[in-house]
Amino acid sequence: MLAACVVVVVITLVRHRRAADDEDPSETPDVIEYMTMWIGVVYAIVLGLAIAGVWEGRSAAQEHVRAEAVALHEVTERVRVYPAEVRDRIRGDVNAYVGHVVTTEWRTMADEGRVTGRGTELLDRVRRDVTDYRPRTDHEAQAYQPLMDQVAAADEARGARAGATGQTMPGVVWFGLVSGAVITIGMIFALQIRRTGRELVLAGLFSALIAFLLFLIWDFDAPYSRGLAASADPFLRLFPHIGT
Repeated sequence: MLAACVVVVVITLVRHRRAADDEDPSETPDVIEYMTMWIGVVYAIVLGLAIAGVWEGRSAAQEHVRAEAVALHEVTERVRVYPAEVRDRIRGDVNAYVGHVVTTEWRTMADEGRVTGRGTELLDRVRRDVTDYRPRTDHEAQAYQPLMDQVAAADEARGARAGATGQTMPGVVWFGLVSGAVITIGMIFALQIRRTGRELVLAGLFSALIAFLLFLIWDFDAPYSRGLAASADPFLRLFPHIGT
């Protein structure tokens, strides 16, 4: 943002020094003002759509984490009707998986944009624990299918989380956003804004705002790896002993 302000101010001052003595800024053709207005409107719409898109992607990424954590928590709660040996084994494997997710896998998602094979193995172990057990009583049989549904929900949420680890904005969209910013700011100079300090301040703030919005889009573009990334808080809230 500061760099954008500096560039605009420097170019404006240089243009002011090199401008002809008889140049009149008030003689800007009406068509240039009309084009500048419409370029600004169109670019504002594009920026708004881009911000809405990446924010929706980030919100969906956080929802995938919440859904996965809730499903696994339900597994640990519903197995209470099983024998102690089976119950403890399933809960232990769920805890091992969650512990891996909030530590190793989360760092891998942030650094490399992918989930780990070890996480997949640990979730498969939980699935085998649930599916391989044969209910011995009617009460256990009634809990079996809901447990399978929760494991399937956790696996689906994990798959969705894996699909959301990378960047969502295509390169051609970034090309349009950056080139649109250059054109929009460039039109400031076409309007011959160079005379007063107030105009310089407004031009600098305008360019800084565009730089900030582009940074915001870039930050939201990778939901799990940048400053305002989705967090593992749902896991830590439902499995508080994992973080200790």
